[in-house]
Amino acid sequence: ASCASARGASAPRLMRANGARAREVVRGRARRATRAGSSVARRASGGDGDDDGVPDVYVEFAKRLAIEAGKVTTKYFRADALAVLDKSDASPVTIADQTAEAVMRAMVTKELPTHAIFGEEHGIELGAGGESEWTWVFDPIDGTKSFITGKPLWGTLIALLHNGEPVLGVLDQPVLKEQWVGVKGRQSTMNGKPIKVKPCENLGDAFMYSTTPLMFEGMNKARYEKLASEVKIPMFGCDCYAYGLLAMGFCDLVVEADLKPYDYMALVPIVKGAGGMMTDWKGEELKFTADAAAIESGSYQGEVIAACDEKILAKCVRVLSKTLF
Repeated sequence: ASCASARGASAPRLMRANGARAREVVRGRARRATRAGSSVARRASGGDGDDDGVPDVYVEFAKRLAIEAGKVTTKYFRADALAVLDKSDASPVTIADQTAEAVMRAMVTKELPTHAIFGEEHGIELGAGGESEWTWVFDPIDGTKSFITGKPLWGTLIALLHNGEPVLGVLDQPVLKEQWVGVKGRQSTMNGKPIKVKPCENLGDAFMYSTTPLMFEGMNKARYEKLASEVKIPMFGCDCYAYGLLAMGFCDLVVEADLKPYDYMALVPIVKGAGGMMTDWKGEELKFTADAAAIESGSYQGEVIAACDEKILAKCVRVLSKTLF
């Protein structure tokens, strides 16, 4: 869904599910995990290509998730009479969002039952036995507003977290047939070809993207406007696609606020694997732990910076972490 889809809203209803609901979800996963595990789980436990901590079978599984989600989303893209509903926070959602996420969740439940799942449309579901060491994070359509208005700059975001750290990310744009993949410790790729950021040491030379100026409010708005006045050109409108462009060296900064973990977790390994940097506005690493406390509190980092290099990041952090009034 749109990166700026919940301006001023509290945590999503499903993120604030109570402890009893969370425990029921765990029991449901446990009942479904009655077998020893799928071939994906068995191959992963065998250490298939995991020198960097991320088994190759998980990478291939993430790509399969993207393929199956793409079959759903492309079916509805620019379709006649696509129904658009408003969620409780007034952000739009379609049957494409809901169905694509459901398809991906079902695949994880079947093939990796001990893995937790966190998705925009259906909330947090812990793995069998309450496990969350490995957590899949889904945004089936990041950029729902682009999707419903026929603009092909939305994407499906698929992340895998290990103990809260994003170690695998896929950004898939099935209409344009473009797919970015990032894995911790490996070089990121776009359609299988290595990609890297371009050097840019001065803010005055930087091209900066954000999804919309409406995602910045109060102090965040003042901080953003200060930074925007220092870059070469501030631009809007790409949702997750902007991070893919940064990883390929076509822009230098992406600065956003009012996000949820599903909006950016998949993008962290892609940006970092291309030689870039990605943190919150304080310069801290981006993490999210899918446990009962996180479900109940809705605690997460909501402001992010993606930068082409460390120097640009440091300059952004200095501006965006200041108290201006």
